[in-house]
Amino acid sequence: MKKHNGMRPHDVVILLKIIALDNENWMMKDIANTLYISSSEVSESLNRSAWAGLITNDKRSVFKAALFDFIIHGLKYVYPQKPGAMVRGIKTAHSAPPLSFEILSDQSYVWPYAEGDSRGFAIEPLHPNVPKACMEDPKLHELLALLDAVRVGTTREQNVAINELKNRIQEIDNK
Repeated sequence: MKKHNGMRPHDVVILLKIIALDNENWMMKDIANTLYISSSEVSESLNRSAWAGLITNDKRSVFKAALFDFIIHGLKYVYPQKPGAMVRGIKTAHSAPPLSFEILSDQSYVWPYAEGDSRGFAIEPLHPNVPKACMEDPKLHELLALLDAVRVGTTREQNVAINELKNRIQEIDNK
């Protein structure tokens, strides 16, 4: 195993993709193909996540409590984000479901993406291919939009997003 040089933003994306698969049998190449990330990068990511204690050593099951702990206490500090210029893209944070049903705001946030259907302030995704992957996976889109609400939202938005993330991941466990 390579030396651990710290987690990378797309490591969180990969872990959430595994959670979104809802205990479905998956192969590394499937994760790579659906996230538009190379297989070698997915492999390295899973190694980093195992080293960090976020996934089992066999790299099949995410330690959801540990991932939540990181999301709640570290995500916005390790991968901070400030809204950028007004761009075309795909809605995220409180602008995307499920938070868009609960939080009304004049500010719209988007991941910059030429094929997006919305305009808003740019939020850099945790990986450049997140918008493309989320267009094909609504469950992953919702999870990553909730993460962005933790990264850029007000305290209220962060709390609502954290509760929603907790409910969604517990729902997956209870199936």
